[in-house]
Amino acid sequence: MRHYASLADDFYVNMNLATEMELPGQRETILQFFERVQKKFPTMRKFYCRDKRDFVLEEDKDQGRYRWTAVESKRLCSGHVNPESLEEALGQHRLVLDLAPAFLSVSPLDCEALDILFGFDFAFRGNHNALLAEALGVGPALDRIGELPGGRVINYEPSLTVSLDEECRIQVRVSTETRTNAFQVRTGEFTEEQLSVYVTARQYGSLEPQMTYVEAIDRLAQVAQEVVDTCVVDQILRPLARTISLK
Repeated sequence: MRHYASLADDFYVNMNLATEMELPGQRETILQFFERVQKKFPTMRKFYCRDKRDFVLEEDKDQGRYRWTAVESKRLCSGHVNPESLEEALGQHRLVLDLAPAFLSVSPLDCEALDILFGFDFAFRGNHNALLAEALGVGPALDRIGELPGGRVINYEPSLTVSLDEECRIQVRVSTETRTNAFQVRTGEFTEEQLSVYVTARQYGSLEPQMTYVEAIDRLAQVAQEVVDTCVVDQILRPLARTISLK
């Protein structure tokens, strides 16, 4: 797992459970849920409410490695930034999902979508879109467009989503997110921003009979990790890191 952290400036593992019905928002329910999470992770001490209905519990971010959990109106989220190991991050997500049925009345039926995201951030001051095109290429069909006289790449965020079952309920997506705009390209004035690569494994709809949320997230994590190891590390992350190092 440590080799993931060495591939980017920041690495994180997030879990998101979107529900069909609204989650409870009563004071006692929310506090009891977060107190139970804090019992397992005592350093999660910062609790606050954002947008009146989103409740967040997190660790201090100053160390660069931290956990967070959020209960929104129709979404339960959990994240771990720069974890020591994948198992450490998954342990947190398993706890949150294990507590959800009892503390937040979440049923296996009440699942709109469940996903796990492996995120990789690269700090870069410059044109993120041009950097991606240089590091990954744009493919034979688009090469000529990039070679237009005087042309500069201002939007390039390759992504691909693949279904892993006939009903398209289990999907995996590899995507990128740039944070450079046309104004910055025109003026040449760039700030250091995060260029992101995401690998997301997602299941849509209610869980299968007798399956728990913990079992479901473990299955999705296995899919995501396999995609990272076989399709992303050597094909995207290392070329991107190498290209940045040459700038």
